[in-house]
Amino acid sequence: MTVRGRGHEPGKSGENGERGEIRERGERGERGQVEESGQVEESGQVEESGESGQVEQRPEQRPEQRPEGRAEGRAERRAERRAEGRAEGRLGKLFARRPRLGRPQPADVGSGLVTGLFSIPEGMAYAAIAGFNPVAGLYAGVVPAIVGSITARTVLMVTTLTSAIALTSQSVLSDAGLDAKDPGNIATLTLLAGLIMLLMGVLRLGAVMSFVSNAVMTGFSTGIALQIVTGVLKDATGYKPQGKNRLYQLGDWLAHIGDWALGATLVAAATIAVWALTRLVKRLEPVALLVAMVVASVAVAVLGTDVELVRDIAHIPASLPGFSAPDLSVVPELLGGSVAVALVALAQAASIGPSVPNPDGSRSSVNGDFAAQGLANLAGGLFQSLPSGGSLSRTGVAVSAGARTRWAGIFSGVLLAVIVLVCAPLAERIPMPVIGGLILVVGGELIWGKRRDILLVLRTSRLSSAAMVLTFLATTQLPLQQAIVLGAVLSLLLYCAQAARRARLVALVRDEDGDWHPTEPPERLTAGETTVLYYDGIGFFAELPHIEETLPRTDGAAGAVLVLVMRGVPDVPSSTVVKLLRRYVAELHRHGGRLVIAGAEPGLVHTLKATGLDRDLGPDGIIPAEGTLFAPLDRALAEATRGRQGEPGT
Repeated sequence: MTVRGRGHEPGKSGENGERGEIRERGERGERGQVEESGQVEESGQVEESGESGQVEQRPEQRPEQRPEGRAEGRAERRAERRAEGRAEGRLGKLFARRPRLGRPQPADVGSGLVTGLFSIPEGMAYAAIAGFNPVAGLYAGVVPAIVGSITARTVLMVTTLTSAIALTSQSVLSDAGLDAKDPGNIATLTLLAGLIMLLMGVLRLGAVMSFVSNAVMTGFSTGIALQIVTGVLKDATGYKPQGKNRLYQLGDWLAHIGDWALGATLVAAATIAVWALTRLVKRLEPVALLVAMVVASVAVAVLGTDVELVRDIAHIPASLPGFSAPDLSVVPELLGGSVAVALVALAQAASIGPSVPNPDGSRSSVNGDFAAQGLANLAGGLFQSLPSGGSLSRTGVAVSAGARTRWAGIFSGVLLAVIVLVCAPLAERIPMPVIGGLILVVGGELIWGKRRDILLVLRTSRLSSAAMVLTFLATTQLPLQQAIVLGAVLSLLLYCAQAARRARLVALVRDEDGDWHPTEPPERLTAGETTVLYYDGIGFFAELPHIEETLPRTDGAAGAVLVLVMRGVPDVPSSTVVKLLRRYVAELHRHGGRLVIAGAEPGLVHTLKATGLDRDLGPDGIIPAEGTLFAPLDRALAEATRGRQGEPGT
């Protein structure tokens, strides 16, 4: 008899050790473990406290207070923790590890001041680009920044308005036929987006972001950067390019260089020059944009250059953001668009945690950050804020300026409010060409920063490159909420194509020493022999045509047994998998052969029995997975030998 096999199943190494570890943990009675709810056993240990770096002494339980017997005491405490965990519910679990504020550091005050000042030109510019009142961009850096920094699981993340969120929000309101400057419409959109973010966090849907591929996000981010650049061309040069397509607008702007306003163009160019010179000084690099804004604005005021000022397009009230009531009548028109706004915000923020580790050593949580951004928008929507999300650029400014704890983000919102109260008349005197020049710098840096990702995608695969290019073109031509949906669809299609191409059957052959080796599946089953194949796939319906082509032919397979190892297949495979197996089993039976499925996980066993496939396979046709990796395969081989010898199955 010939047996084909290999020494280990792909992707399953270490499974025995993992199960043994689980059993061992159970035997130890879960001693010293911290449950997911964040609750800790009372002991005399010293625990580090949040970002402050302090330690707090937990009370030592006196001997007379302890339950009789250590095992009894541990069991009692575990029961109490389980009861409390069940009472907390899903929302309680999400916020069980409550972020600690800790003690603010001196560097946090300086970082908050720099970040708050930076929010003046950037927040106003992003709001103006999208057609909103620039003041709403300012206010997005107050309440959302404070609430987001208090609740976020990524300690240094700053929650505020970003260019992508502003442009997406404008597109949603425009498609709904609503006024982008109506406070009620803005409040409704912000609250809806915040509610969706909070629900995604509570339902632990952070994994959804992993389905948006790097290729799609690269194309989307690059398209957003181009939208930023084209959105300020009028402010920077005095000429408004024509056309709806962003690429066409860029070409039209370059073709009409003679129509640029000299004063505006010189002010924008001077602003960019000051920014570039400031960056040459290492200590001033984090505040280069702020220095350029102040220097250029003072120069325009001194020289009396005739250019448009912020006060020509909006009045900045010297007051804190007031209450803004939502217009509930527009909820049906904005509900779908608010999902797009939330997805854009969450997609941008999901990259901040890995890029900016927590200084206190705690772990970030995508779901926790989703919920924090939801709370920030629910609070900000009631106080004249545009939709907000984690801002990588504003977070980068805070980190570069020396942020140490989450107090840096809190201070940025508080100090921005103070600046607005005290210096509102000065902010109104900022020239629009200065803001235009600064945003050209921001957009250019975003595009330049994506160059490595673009090259990486182009060198990876044609499918990834096509997805990136299509997403970029969609972002420059379609409303952003449609572009992000198209990008998500492209990501799923890309995943499906790669999963289908990856799926295969691997023949396993055992040598004289009992070791297993992979080889190509045979074209046809040999009569009287046992063939072992490993199903290396996920049970996805799109991969099955290739799998079916690889299955050995069954003609002339009298007495042959095919052992199909399906340990890697998920609990609930595609129904197409069951139909394929049923067809192949029928073919084998017609030619006198048999199929045995080995290594099936409990969920897969249940599915195969529920669909009646166990009856088609016959007695011992399904060998469940066991703790020992190759035990099901050994049982299947023994069953195949007994079957040929006419012995009854055991």
